[in-house]
Amino acid sequence: MARKSLIQREKKRQKLEQKYHWIRGSSKKEIRKVPSLSDKWEIYGKLQSPPRNSAPTRLHRRCFSTGRPRANYRDFGLSGHILREMVHACLLPGATRSSW
Repeated sequence: MARKSLIQREKKRQKLEQKYHWIRGSSKKEIRKVPSLSDKWEIYGKLQSPPRNSAPTRLHRRCFSTGRPRANYRDFGLSGHILREMVHACLLPGATRSSW
């Protein structure tokens, strides 16, 4: 189980990313449209003004049940060992179990 503070920090980052998503997207579109280099530098300055934690690259995918930040499967939203336990318990329809 992940620490609660780390999970809350991740939720805070998700809220910030949603809040500044439109601003980042519009700035990037402006950069593509503007031909002069000096104008592009001004827009880059605007792009750096939002908080760093609002960048989408700072987000981590976490396991839905345990909050584990590593070895997550996007399709299920679960970490590897929880996914394996659920497949062996026949809780995920359509998933086949493997043993080696």
